[in-house]
Amino acid sequence: MTKTITQAELRNGSANVMDALEAGEDFVITRNGRPVGELRPITPRRTVTADELKARVARFAHLAGSAEERAEVDAAFGEDRLDD
Repeated sequence: MTKTITQAELRNGSANVMDALEAGEDFVITRNGRPVGELRPITPRRTVTADELKARVARFAHLAGSAEERAEVDAAFGEDRLDD
């Protein structure tokens, strides 16, 4: 659940806000009663080793058509937009 705090609460209680962020809490920051920003924890990225990546790619070696292969790759890794 998102907690709303004022600019002064952020300034005066930044250590507590940082602790809450590390615990997964979200914040909306207000100034003069109006929301002006959001603070939310960063989702850590999982590192994939070379061996894990090779194993993932090997799963697609049996596919015959490039459209089918692309759909399988997109399903496993997510769609990219580099060629758009």
